[in-house]
Amino acid sequence: MAIITTPLVTLFASQLASTKRERLCATLRQAIAHGALKQGERLPSSRLLATDLALSRVTVEAAYQQLESEGYLTRQTGKGTFVAIKIAPPLARLTHTRQPIKLSRRGQQVVSTGGCQDPPFPYAFAAGSPELRAFPHQLWQRISATQQRRHGASVMRYGDPQGYLPLRNAIAHYLAQSRGVICQAEQVMVLTSSQQALHMLALALLDPGDQVWLENPCYPGARHAFISAGANLTPLVMDADGARVQQGQPKLIYLTPSHHYPSGVSMGLSRRLAWLNLAQAQHSWLVEDDYDSEFWYHDRPMPALQGLDRAGRVIYLGTFSKSLFPSLRLAYLVVPPALVEPLCKLRSVIDGHSALLPQAITADFIEQGHFSAHLRLMRQLYHSRRDLLLEQLHSRLAERLTPISSSGGLQLTVKLNDGDDGVLAQQARQQGLLLPRLAPLYAPSSTAQQGWILGFSALERAEIIEGVNTLSRVLYSDGQSLA
Repeated sequence: MAIITTPLVTLFASQLASTKRERLCATLRQAIAHGALKQGERLPSSRLLATDLALSRVTVEAAYQQLESEGYLTRQTGKGTFVAIKIAPPLARLTHTRQPIKLSRRGQQVVSTGGCQDPPFPYAFAAGSPELRAFPHQLWQRISATQQRRHGASVMRYGDPQGYLPLRNAIAHYLAQSRGVICQAEQVMVLTSSQQALHMLALALLDPGDQVWLENPCYPGARHAFISAGANLTPLVMDADGARVQQGQPKLIYLTPSHHYPSGVSMGLSRRLAWLNLAQAQHSWLVEDDYDSEFWYHDRPMPALQGLDRAGRVIYLGTFSKSLFPSLRLAYLVVPPALVEPLCKLRSVIDGHSALLPQAITADFIEQGHFSAHLRLMRQLYHSRRDLLLEQLHSRLAERLTPISSSGGLQLTVKLNDGDDGVLAQQARQQGLLLPRLAPLYAPSSTAQQGWILGFSALERAEIIEGVNTLSRVLYSDGQSLA
């Protein structure tokens, strides 16, 4: 018989239960579950344990009786109290004996992509993050308070899978004015993210083996979504006018025609019409990802491809993650009328709906004119930051980097003139600098361009200059300057 109460004292001190009896019960359950007290082992007498834990003997007796009734302990008159059961150790202690987890083929495909995770904080030069320090936080808080007073419990309930109707109305009106999108609120779906939208479209429209055409290079989230559906992906050749039209019968085509990601190329009218003609002739779905058209620094971008569609083949995708803030978790689809009901039913079995309160706040933010005012301010701010980054690169790193001309966006793509972008990116990370690589955005079968996608929108002037300082040290360090 081993009577060791010191571990029990430590465990007891860590418990958070409300009463002393409950804390002692939790302590003994944990000790038995983790093997500190083994089956058949005798526990301290109620008198001894009460002394060690500074409890009354009545409390210890009550705890022993409770655990006896639960089957953890057995009590024998004249002999004492014993552990009655053996509990398998936690999984962490069985790791070496576990069989490998077998994922489904679809699960393996998803895992093989490496995932799609944005950094939580926009260190230089993390791409795609908006400037949140200039966001009108107090205004947002006032609208939130107003919405809660006005609607009370109604914004805490379950919502429409298609989205909050006032927000869908606001989105439809905004898109008609700013992007030339032709739609009614009945065609708008409010979702959690662009990534969710792409996965829903892949699930609803694609069967394993279906042909999907994508730009090359391409937004990785789109590639991940279509790979997870088991689609066969065909990379599209890019030129100065965007993705080239080719012969074939794709089930789905994914394009960023207004501002190609990551090069920034804008697709011309004749190329757009050619893609629409192909989609109509082949009965293909054409997904237009208009991810950052709000941020154009010179002439207005060409109206959305969707506005030219007369055959109902274009699905338009947008997000508030860039124009407002990422944790809002709101994006939207504009879909042909025939797809509304199927996609709403699909949404209902995926996550039900987006949270109602953020939708209501966003609707008011748009309807009261604050969204347009915020975009005007951000365009000016981002434009100045883009120009500063270009100036720094041209004056200090022109021998090593070639920026790709772009009229807008939140990031600047640069080609690496010589050297290994992966090796250099790793060296930069060791100095606190993020350099999102260009190469992984290319199809595996194609020749990738060496370079990086430098995010500037969330960086103040001093942060951009310091980022270029660090990048200069990396690029001109010994062993890499002539790599």
